[in-house]
Amino acid sequence: NRLHFYNPLTKKNLVKMIENLTEVTANILPDQTLDTVAYGCTSGTLAAGVEQIVNKIQSAKPNCKVTTPITSAVNALKYLNLKKISIFTPYIQSINETVISHFKNEGFSIESFSSFNLETDLDIGRIDPKYLLEVLTKMDIGGAEAIFVSCTALPVFEIIQELENKTKKIVISSNQALIWDTIRSVGCNSSIDGYGKLFNNN
Repeated sequence: NRLHFYNPLTKKNLVKMIENLTEVTANILPDQTLDTVAYGCTSGTLAAGVEQIVNKIQSAKPNCKVTTPITSAVNALKYLNLKKISIFTPYIQSINETVISHFKNEGFSIESFSSFNLETDLDIGRIDPKYLLEVLTKMDIGGAEAIFVSCTALPVFEIIQELENKTKKIVISSNQALIWDTIRSVGCNSSIDGYGKLFNNN
């Protein structure tokens, strides 16, 4: 199910997204039990807080596991035993600061950081994957073990394997990590080729 998204991309608007989260969650297979619910917004998770998102989702679907892009990315990096990361986001500076702080608080070393500094979700979704690949391959990632590319609206998924091939670094993206964490939570541990080391490491 979809939540209403508010532009421009500010903390206030990101927090506003979860006002109807319980109701929207309840409408996913109404009256049925779910094993896992994935909340698909990286910056929205950081703005509202993981605990509040979990509480709102579990109010509709009690006892389900809740995954988010940011918690899934942390889980993926720790699963692969990676400590030094480069981060790329499409966000404005105020949101970028929350991303950096979160990873530092989780014990990661931020080797480099870059951003498009875009203010709307629409602009983020319009980024051409080939241009994104070009930008990411030119990013300063020398000291990093992995690259984390943030935002579920950014079209990263289709270029992950090529980006890993070009940079010789492990690539973790919001959507990739969220899918990985979600399917593992329901016992699907199969190796999947073509979408980076994370999917090919089970």
